[in-house]
Amino acid sequence: MSEHRPMPRSSWLFPTLAVLLFAAVTAAGYIFEPSAGGLMFAAILLVVLFGTVFAAVHHAEVIAERIGEPFGTLLLTLSVTIIEVALIATIMLGAKAVPTLARDTVFAVVMIVCNGLAGICILVGGLRYREQDFRVSGANLYLSMLAVLATITLVLPNYTLTTPGPFYSAAQLGFVSVVTVILYGVFLYTQTIRHRDYFIREAEGTSDHAAPASGPAMLLSVMLLLVSLLAVVLLAKKFSLVVDAGAALIGAPSAFAGIVVALLILLPESVAAIAAARKNDLQKSINLALGSSLATIGLTIPAVAVAAYTLEKTLVLGLEDREIVLLLLTFLLSMLTFGTGRTNILFGLLHMVVFAVFVFLVFVP
Repeated sequence: MSEHRPMPRSSWLFPTLAVLLFAAVTAAGYIFEPSAGGLMFAAILLVVLFGTVFAAVHHAEVIAERIGEPFGTLLLTLSVTIIEVALIATIMLGAKAVPTLARDTVFAVVMIVCNGLAGICILVGGLRYREQDFRVSGANLYLSMLAVLATITLVLPNYTLTTPGPFYSAAQLGFVSVVTVILYGVFLYTQTIRHRDYFIREAEGTSDHAAPASGPAMLLSVMLLLVSLLAVVLLAKKFSLVVDAGAALIGAPSAFAGIVVALLILLPESVAAIAAARKNDLQKSINLALGSSLATIGLTIPAVAVAAYTLEKTLVLGLEDREIVLLLLTFLLSMLTFGTGRTNILFGLLHMVVFAVFVFLVFVP
């Protein structure tokens, strides 16, 4: 086992820049506008924001090496959920009402990770190793949870009678929020304690990973991870203004904002999952991809529901018919892909095609 890698400069530089950027624009009272100066600010903001998210990835992985799997994967997933809730709440509950943002973001997350990210990981692993193995028992638990939570949060609101349209009444939204939190809590217990072996590779083999970080190094990563998450939350409002201006500039549909938010918050899972697939650890890739979808529905929907109810904002959850068809296709394909315990490049290509259809229909419905 080799010595632990030194901390990259970017892992502390970008969180620092993010905090300084927030302090500067707050002190100056800067308000973003789509001008030449505004475009320069948008570019700087996006670079700093993306760099800060990548820094969060690094520190979460350092901590994960110390605490082991699946707790390390769980830490990364929960960290991203914090970012997700902050971004959705900031945009949806701002001055301009965006009642469909939570729905669009959650649906985009499911489509990105279950089709785009899963497809890339399977394709990358298949091209390099022909076939890759994983635990079917863990994948089945992920898919069972996803099917139930996605149905009661994104599909069922279209068919309730108390409140017409793609809405839940206050009582229904409260009940569904409590149920999703309970289910997710039981799943975490199953994943980390009761059936931990379902989510770990059967044969670990030899490892060329660096040694786990020392105690002081891990404490530093914990602090920098918290700073990174805080910085993203602080810059969420400025980011929302940039997204709105960009969507208006290119004439993008309302779902575009949900995709942008989903892409930003999924950077940690994407980087870690693709890297794991390249190292022939598809089990970790599945934990990251499917786990992020599960956390998005199980934690984000209840959190946004509480915020919407408290601030008396409308929350649209029901998907449109074509989106329901894509959701059902995704679950059907996922059950076939993860039902054998072995994958190949064709499975990966199929998932990527479904993802391409999703993106195309956003702009050409």
